[in-house]
This record gives sequence, structure tokens and C-alpha cells, in this order.
Amino acid sequence: MTPAVQRFVPDLAGLPAAAAAFFAEHRARLAAVTPWRVGRELLAVLVIVLFDVRPGWLAENPANGPLVVGLGALLVGLYLLRLVFPAIAVLAAGYVIMSSEHVGVALLIALSYAAGYRIVSWQRALITAVLALALHMLAWQRAVTGITGFFGSFLMVAVFGLAVAIPFLVGRYAAQRATLVAAVQEREQGMRLERAMLSRQVRLRERNRIARDMHDSLGHRLSLISVHAGALALDPELDDKHREAVQVLRGAALTAMDELRGVLGVLRRDEEPEDEPARRTVEAVEDLVEGARTAGVGVSLVRGGQPRVLPVRVSHAAYRVAQEGLTNATKHAPGASVRVSVKYEPDALVVEVRNNPAHAAAGRARQTGDPGVGLIGLGERVRLAGGMLHVGALPSGGFRVAAVLPYEDTDATALADADDVDDAGRPLGDGAKPTSIRKWAGVGSIAAAGSVMLAVVGGFTWVGTQNYTAVVTPEVFDSARIGEDESAVLARLPAGEEPPLGGDLSLDAAPEPEGARCVYRVADDQAYTTPGDKIVRFCFANGELVEKNTHLRKA
Repeated sequence: MTPAVQRFVPDLAGLPAAAAAFFAEHRARLAAVTPWRVGRELLAVLVIVLFDVRPGWLAENPANGPLVVGLGALLVGLYLLRLVFPAIAVLAAGYVIMSSEHVGVALLIALSYAAGYRIVSWQRALITAVLALALHMLAWQRAVTGITGFFGSFLMVAVFGLAVAIPFLVGRYAAQRATLVAAVQEREQGMRLERAMLSRQVRLRERNRIARDMHDSLGHRLSLISVHAGALALDPELDDKHREAVQVLRGAALTAMDELRGVLGVLRRDEEPEDEPARRTVEAVEDLVEGARTAGVGVSLVRGGQPRVLPVRVSHAAYRVAQEGLTNATKHAPGASVRVSVKYEPDALVVEVRNNPAHAAAGRARQTGDPGVGLIGLGERVRLAGGMLHVGALPSGGFRVAAVLPYEDTDATALADADDVDDAGRPLGDGAKPTSIRKWAGVGSIAAAGSVMLAVVGGFTWVGTQNYTAVVTPEVFDSARIGEDESAVLARLPAGEEPPLGGDLSLDAAPEPEGARCVYRVADDQAYTTPGDKIVRFCFANGELVEKNTHLRKA
């Protein structure tokens, strides 16, 4: 058995488990029904009853008496059956509705859409569509349409296309679209959460570095306090009371330094060794540039403005901007020229690192790695210093890392709580909308529905443009006189192609005169508001016209 055939063969061994899962799924769906859903279902049932049963605006011959109750119950049952077995519902409704003159097609349209929406597997959808067409053809043959031949076959296919195929395909398009949108939203939600976790990890790492710098700086200050206090305690001019106070001060400094080491010193673990914090200041940017130039990087340093005394956090952030910018330029644009700028503007310090595009050969050889992680940590450090970081590509193809830092120290406590934002300051989490939705979801289904509609409209247009000449105009009908010779009347009747009405034109006509031979023709003056076709009749006896009459053959 080929794999394609195996897809259509049910797995009998897994039927018990599938049945259990089926009932569990529908129990869960039933428990999740809301009042709004119940109201929507009741409204749909009301619309179907009004259009298909009573008053039956879409029914050819609306039912009366007890038949109304029976048909209404049947249609409501089929409508509710779609919730569990959509394929069975649309197949049964297609046969019942197409073979009965007492029911409209509103239910069939709704069930066709539901079947297309709810049937997930394309194999099952294809089987359902083929069976629906077969049952439609069988029901059409049983129905008294009065239309045969090519036009009758075309009308049968057109009704199936409009009532079943198009709603079915539109339903599949809606289902495919909804499934794809849900998958994209789930994927982007996972990506947002992953990005948030990564950002938080990088921020925590950067805070660890900042805390270590604080440990080193405060430890140094506390050590100085302890040393000066110890020296002061040896001053012979101090009395015992002041010497005891100095000893308490020295002990407090030593205790504070030990506690600081115990709380913050652990942050040295799992961290890469760095230079002493006292050297990582804005004044050390020149040494950083000189080291990069010695390593072969074509880098230049531009200074501007009058230097000022900066807070430690701001000065260190400026150093890190230059360091990270040089690192990114060396890693992702090897061989490109780099410019580092440190400018003391009137209201802020501006540190900028920009590089030209990488040489093609070097760029292909070393275009690896993720440049965003280090920049996340840099953004955290700049933000905690009270500044702003801008990172982005230049129109010329290069890259730019720039930071604007304040001259005053900023309270980092309030800034440290703003974790749930991305690098651009947008909130992270459930509120974010998907950034991209595939625009061509379900394009095959909607294209097929459009093709069916074009075929139906084109077919009816072609039929409407045909020149049917075998019709009796009012002038020809009035010109025939009772008693006129049969050959003369028949000679005036137009010849040519008859309209594709099909069926027996004598249906619904009055009894023919006894002993007469009658000829039936389609009248030219048809009205779309009449529930049938206007037919003219000429009856002859003994070679003369003995009767001419018209009647309405019901559709």
C-alpha cells in the first residue's frame, strides 16, 4: 500500500484512544460555551427557519401544517450536528435540501462554510467535497427541475458551486488564516519571552559588574578610613575617650568593609578579569584607542569641549561605550576605519564610536556572532548612569554607537526597576502585537473560490448572450386568427434555437381540445417577477387553427 493511500485508511487500532480524546475535547468545548455563543447560535437557528422553512423566503414551495414542525426540527438538528460531525451534516443537508422543494438553501450555505472551517485535514476535506458533489447530482436527478440538456447540467454545477463549493472554500481559507495567525502569535510570544529573558540576564550581569565596581571603590574608601583612623588612634595628644571613639570608628570601617566583601565580593565569581575600575574612566579612552591602534585597527580619537569632573558611574559608562564600540567595530567590521569622539557639550557628555563598512573579503571571513548581547549590557549601564544610548547602522553602510551622558550623578534606584522594556523602551510581554503576519495564508482556498465564482458568472453571462430565435413574439401570437390555415400559422412561427428551458412545455396547461393537435412554443415576453415560464399554444384540427392560448409553466 502506497503512503498516499495509507493516509485515507483509518487506524483501527487507535480508535478507542481517538474516541476518548474526541469526547474529552467536546466536553471541554461544551464547558467553555459562553452566553454570547448561545445567543449567536439561537440567532442563526432563527434565520435558517425564516429563510428555509416558514415563511421560507428561499424555499420553492414552503411547507404547511405539521410538515413545518418536522422540517424545522430536521434542519435545526443538522445545524447543531455541524459542531460534532461537520462532514456528515453538510452531506445530509445537501441531499435533503436539493431533493426537496419545501426547503431553502440557507442551511446548506452555513453548513458548507462550517465544514470547510472545521475539517482540518485536506484529505478529509477533499473526500467530503467529492461526496457532496455526488449526492448533489443524485438529488438533482430526483428533483423535478424541468431543465435538461447542457443548460440543465450547467445549472446543476452552478448551484453546487454557489451553495456548497464557494462557502466551503471560504471556510477553509478562514480556518487556515486563523491557524496561521495563532501560530505566528505563539511563535512571536515565545520569541518575546526569550528575548526578555536574555535581556534580563545581560542586565543582571552588567549590574553584577557595576556592583563589583562599587565594591572595589567603596572598599578602597573604607580602607582609607580604617588606615586614617588607626593612625589617628596612635596620636599621643588624644585622651582615652577620643582614642576609644577613634577605635570604634576604625572597627566600624573594618566591619563595613568585611560586610561589603561578603555581600558584593561574591559577584566576582564567574566574571572575566578586568582592569581596575579606577583606570576605566573617560580619561582612559585615549589609552584604549592607543591599544587598539597598536593592534592594527585604523582608529582615530576626536576630543571636543572643556573637560569636566564626572561622577564615577558616568565616567565609567563613557569608557564602556568607547570600549564596546571598538570591540564591535573590530569584530564585525574588520579592516574598517573607526573614529572615537568624546565631546563635552554644554549640557551633556557625548561619546560616539562610528566605523565605515567592512572590507568585503574580511567581512565575509569574520561576519559571525551576535552583536546585540553586549549592546544590551551597555544600554543597561548607560541607562543606570542616567543617559541615553543610540545604536544603529549609518546610511553609508557603517555602524554607530553613541551615548549622551549627564554631568550630574543620577539616582539609579528608580532606573533599576525598569526591567520590562526592550532596547527601544517598548514594553515586553503579552501586550505586544505580532510584528508580521503572512499575507498569503490560505491563498489557495480563496483563489479556488474566486475561480468557481468566475466560472459561474461567466457561464450565466454566456447563456445570456446567446441569440435564441425560436420564441413567439406578441405580434406573431396576435397575427394568428382562429380558422386560419394550419400551414400559414406554422410558417409564421420562428425557427432556430430554442431557449434552454428543457422539460415538457405542456406542463400546467389546460386540457387540449378533443381531436386537436397542439404546438407549444416559448413566449418572447418573459417576466422575472412571475414564478414560471410563459408558454404559448396553437391547436389545429382539420387543417385549421381552432385555439390559441397561453399558460404559465411553473418553474
